[in-house]
Amino acid sequence: MMAALSTMSYAQSVVGKWVTEGGESHVEVYQVGDKVNGKIVWLKSGDGKLDSKNPDKTLQNRKLVGTNILTGLKKNKDKWEGGSIYNPKNGKTYRCSIWLDGNKLKVRGHLGIFHETQTWTKDN
Repeated sequence: MMAALSTMSYAQSVVGKWVTEGGESHVEVYQVGDKVNGKIVWLKSGDGKLDSKNPDKTLQNRKLVGTNILTGLKKNKDKWEGGSIYNPKNGKTYRCSIWLDGNKLKVRGHLGIFHETQTWTKDN
């Protein structure tokens, strides 16, 4: 029971709305079963921006607001990992892990041995 409570309290910490590094977008992280996902809920450039860089031509006319960019992250100790992050700026998808660092969310995209980490802040 203690493990279940620990998982629930941690999930509530990453679940919520986050402002991406640079403030260009807000992402809502939400839990489905034992995994977390995240979708764009606000863009500085406006609601009408399309997913024009998506390699799937059938998705290039969809709006970015409402698009999942974090998918399938599963809790492993103090991190959520094993999922992916989609970068609409270049249309590429990367392996991903996220974790809390105090009241900030660290979001790391992986490509082979290389990675880039962003710091997202809680959206009030």
